[in-house]
Amino acid sequence: MRGLRSRKTCRAHGERERHAGPPPTGFTLLPWLLMGMGSLSNLFQGETPNPLIGGLGLLTFNSLYVFLAFRAFDRRKRDAPATRVALLLLALLTCALAIGYGGNWLLFFPLLGLAVGAVLRGPGLGRWGWSLAVLAGAVAGVKEGWDGIGILYGTFLSTMVTSAILSLSEAVRELRAAREELARRAVEEERLRFSRDLHDLLGHTLSVIVVKSEAARRLAPRDLDASLAQINDIESVGRQALTEIREAVTGYRENSLATEVDRARSVLTAAGVEPTVRRSGAPLSARTEALLGWVVREAVTNAVRHSGARHCEIAVHGAADRVRLTVTDDGHGPAGAPPSAVGGTGLKGLRERLTAAGGTLTAGPGPHGGFTVTAELPQDTAGAEAGPRSEAELSSGGPTPPPPLPPQAPGMPTPAPELTLP
Repeated sequence: MRGLRSRKTCRAHGERERHAGPPPTGFTLLPWLLMGMGSLSNLFQGETPNPLIGGLGLLTFNSLYVFLAFRAFDRRKRDAPATRVALLLLALLTCALAIGYGGNWLLFFPLLGLAVGAVLRGPGLGRWGWSLAVLAGAVAGVKEGWDGIGILYGTFLSTMVTSAILSLSEAVRELRAAREELARRAVEEERLRFSRDLHDLLGHTLSVIVVKSEAARRLAPRDLDASLAQINDIESVGRQALTEIREAVTGYRENSLATEVDRARSVLTAAGVEPTVRRSGAPLSARTEALLGWVVREAVTNAVRHSGARHCEIAVHGAADRVRLTVTDDGHGPAGAPPSAVGGTGLKGLRERLTAAGGTLTAGPGPHGGFTVTAELPQDTAGAEAGPRSEAELSSGGPTPPPPLPPQAPGMPTPAPELTLP
């Protein structure tokens, strides 16, 4: 499996390289050395005095130029002191050869401009480019008169154009790398969202199914109708979970706080835990209700699964600037877990969700025993539905439930409506 993953990674990297093309190297600057062919021709034709010195100067110039060309495409090497020293030596050698011989040897100034433009990139290049061009023009003017204007122009142009092209190429590659990094992070965030959704959905749903199955098993010997009601609830929960998982895959699932509170009440009652719901304040936006619905789902699931509680209270209070949700039970928390170890995958995912929305989540033992989960979010009423709630809705956390359809045992929850599978 690891080898297959490595091959896939290498293949994807190879595809990106083919799409982006190979990065530029020092070989892109080597063809410009052909500008020194005139000087080499003068050496072979005996037109250069002291040919030994001229040959050594030409060899040294080419060596320094090649050295700088291959270091110019590595940012760390480009800024190294050795590179700057080599560039200074190249400039001194160019001036010496141009002053000593003139003619074709003046073309080394544009080559020096190429090296300067490749190495010295950035805002300060203009100053160096003009200084080098003026120096080349002065030396060429002394040796060739007004014909030295061409050397001045060629030196300045080669310096600035080389720097512009290489900087643009480097910026394009950095932007492409940044785009690929953003795409990779988007995929990772989507995977994280999907894993959180599946954990919350499946963990809650399976806990509900287990609790209601146990209730149906206990009720079956003495109250068949109540046991059938629990079985109907199990079927409804399974169908609803299937729909929610499909919606979670597409990323369009929005939890309703009232719906989650109703489900929590049903689950707690079936587990033998007495639920109490208190809600006050203005209506909340759909986004805030969705986040608080996740908190209610996870906190109630933990209370049923781990706490051994006999009473659980869900309180929602919307202030002017923040909304606060508190889920408190009188249980003992996860068996054998120290307070420092409180907070599993579900609470960690919830904390990430609320932090991203500017909120906070705290979970731990309560001041009077039991376990408390507290979530706070900034008040966002932009998407809240207008209109006051009735007293029945404020006390239950949602609309007044319809009358029970089948006969039920006292204290048993009303089964959820049956969902039609697509």
